[in-house]
Amino acid sequence: MVDSVILTHADNAETDFLIYTGNFCGYCQALKRLLERHQFSYIEYNFDQYPGLREQVVGETGHRTVPVVFDLRSGEPKFIGGFDQTNAMLR
Repeated sequence: MVDSVILTHADNAETDFLIYTGNFCGYCQALKRLLERHQFSYIEYNFDQYPGLREQVVGETGHRTVPVVFDLRSGEPKFIGGFDQTNAMLR
């Protein structure tokens, strides 16, 4: 099996959600407010602080925009998508 940066990050997280973000991203800020409003915990990896991480996550998910959201509440990372998909899921 190919090493998965997402699985590694999810395995190390003790949170409800795993999120990948970028600087100057309004949807990333809205996502964090949304999760906090629902009292969910999250671990954040900012692509601007981790060179090469964006390419790895895009390679694993095909999702090219930020934020990239995974629900970890079931014990297995479940790819949600971005802000709109997470917002719809939490309604």
